[in-house]
Amino acid sequence: MKRLCISDLDGTLLDPKPEITAHTAEVVNALTAGGMYFTFATARSIYSAIPITSALDINVPCILMNGVSIYDIKNKSYIKSEFIDPAVSAELLRIYKRHGVECFMYRIDDGALTCYYEKLTSRVMRSFAEVRKHEYKKPFVQCRLEDYADGYTVYFTTRGRYEELLPVKLEAEKISGIDHAFYLDVYDDSWYLEFFSHKASKSNGLRFLREKYGFDEIIAFGDNLNDLPLFAEADIKVAVGNARDEVKAAADYVIGTNSEDGVAKWLADELKVEN
Repeated sequence: MKRLCISDLDGTLLDPKPEITAHTAEVVNALTAGGMYFTFATARSIYSAIPITSALDINVPCILMNGVSIYDIKNKSYIKSEFIDPAVSAELLRIYKRHGVECFMYRIDDGALTCYYEKLTSRVMRSFAEVRKHEYKKPFVQCRLEDYADGYTVYFTTRGRYEELLPVKLEAEKISGIDHAFYLDVYDDSWYLEFFSHKASKSNGLRFLREKYGFDEIIAFGDNLNDLPLFAEADIKVAVGNARDEVKAAADYVIGTNSEDGVAKWLADELKVEN
């Protein structure tokens, strides 16, 4: 049987710092050396996801930005991306403006991902940009978003209070051609609202990996609402102990928390690798 193990990162495979612990790296790398297929699915982009998982021997392309892109780490290339229709992007930007909410817009052009924004009006949005600029060297461009919302646009994201973002979510979810993820940040009390092509999801990304590489069984690990699409496509669904109740309810197993190397310990036990 050809089996893939795929894990969410924040709140699941990463500890609360957030980092890959030495024990998690040891277990995962021992298993991949023994023939296990392993990768991750995350809301993160290439700029933070790749450095933060550098201690792991990832041997299958990963799912980035909630399924927007499939990225081959070894060959340093996108192998699949889902773009948003320009008319849909334009309507979404109008909704953001009507509600006075700022967002970040991502484009993938010639294999490079760039983040665009107009203004940083809140503390959480400024923090989001500063961390990614300085720690992960993500390129940011300040501009009028409508001027760049073309056929290369893949993703919109904003971070803020639930009551601030909910009206945007409720209006924008009526637009055909896009899907969204709306979930609580695992590190504080702010919320993420993200929009992407209706063809992009952790579920569709996982289905692509299954079909392209011929996996017979998929084990998925998650903790947050944006992992429910991942569970929908997986054969075995595993929630960490710190997962949201909705994720635990959808899981076949509930294991240790991310602060206890829950994923690594479960893998070591189930696949018979010594701790």
